[in-house]
Amino acid sequence: MKLGIMGLPQVGKKTIFSLLTGMSVTPERSQKQGAGEGFAEILDRRFDVLEKMYEPKKSVRARINMELIPDLDSAAIREGAIFRNIADAEALCHVVRAFEDDAVYHVSGSVDAGRDIESINSELVLHDLLFIEKRLERIAKQKQKDPGLKTEEDLMLRFKDHLESDKPLRTLGVSDDERKLISGYPFLTIKTMIAVLNVAEGDIGTTELQRSCEERFGESGMVFMTISARLESEIAQLETEEEKSEFMTEAGIEEPALNLLTKLCMNALGLISFFTVGKDEVRQWLIPADSLAPEAAGAIHSDIQRGFIRAEVMKYDDLVELGSEEGIKKAGRFHVMGKDYPVEDGDIINFRFNV
Repeated sequence: MKLGIMGLPQVGKKTIFSLLTGMSVTPERSQKQGAGEGFAEILDRRFDVLEKMYEPKKSVRARINMELIPDLDSAAIREGAIFRNIADAEALCHVVRAFEDDAVYHVSGSVDAGRDIESINSELVLHDLLFIEKRLERIAKQKQKDPGLKTEEDLMLRFKDHLESDKPLRTLGVSDDERKLISGYPFLTIKTMIAVLNVAEGDIGTTELQRSCEERFGESGMVFMTISARLESEIAQLETEEEKSEFMTEAGIEEPALNLLTKLCMNALGLISFFTVGKDEVRQWLIPADSLAPEAAGAIHSDIQRGFIRAEVMKYDDLVELGSEEGIKKAGRFHVMGKDYPVEDGDIINFRFNV
C-alpha cells in the first residue's frame, strides 16, 4: 500500500518527503516518474519505550511506502498524466503552503491555504466527473448486450449526483460490493486525504488556521494537521536525543510533528500496528485494521498463521504501568486469545503455533 504526497510547487512537500523517508530529492529529479519513491518509518513513542525497556539486540520499526507526486501545477493538470500518479496511491497527503517567505514564490501570487485546498479539491472532483461521463457513455452502448451493467450505471449516476454537489466520494456511503465493482477505476476523491498545513516556525502552537480549515472543509472528510517543515528539519539535524529534547522544550514542542504525521498516514491507509518484543528483537508490525489474530500472525510468517494455536497478548499501557511481563501476569492482565480475537492497535503479542 502506498501513500502519495502531493501539492502545488514550493509548498514544502519535498522537504517533508525527505524528512519521512531519508531520501534527498532535487527539484529536477522530483518531476520524473518514480523518482520520489521511498519508505517512511513509523515514528511511534511506544516503540521507543519498548526499545528502552527490553534493550534488544535488534530493533525494527514498521514502514509505509510513500511516493512524492510531481508538482500539481496548471501544466500538469492540463496534460492529465499526473492524475495517474495520484490514482496509483491508496491514500493522499496534500501539503499546503501556509508560510510567508518573499524568497519563495507562490504560483498564485499570494499565500492562501483555504484557496489552494479548494482549488485542488475541485480539480480532483472534476477528474472523477469526467471519468464518470466517459464510463456512462460506454455503459449506454453496451448495456443492451450486458444487462448486468445496470447496477454499475446506477452507481455511476449516484456518484455523479454526489460530485456535482461538490462533495468528494469519500463522504458517500459505499458498500464493500460497490467498492469491488469500482476497484479498477481511477477515482481520486474516494481516497482518504490528509491536509498538512506547512506553517512558519513562529506559528507552531497556534491553532487558528487549522480550526478555520476544519470548519470550512468539515464536510469533505479530510484530516488536518499543522507542521513546520523548516522546524522539523532543524530538529532532525541535531545529533543527539538530548539536543533534540532541549530544542523542542525551548520551542514549546512536546513531540515532533512528524510522529503525528506518520501515524495519520498509517491511519489513512487503514492500518494499525502491533509489537513483538524480547531481548533479541523489538519489532513493530503493520496490519489492516480489524485483522484477526491469525492474520496478524501471517504478517510475521505464513507458517505462524497456518499453525496458529493462540495469541498471548499484553496491552502496552498495562506494560508501562506495571513495568514488566511478570507484573502483568500477577495483576491478571495477561490475555490468552484465540482465532477470533480482533487485534487492537498497540497490542504486544507472542504467537504460539505448530507446523
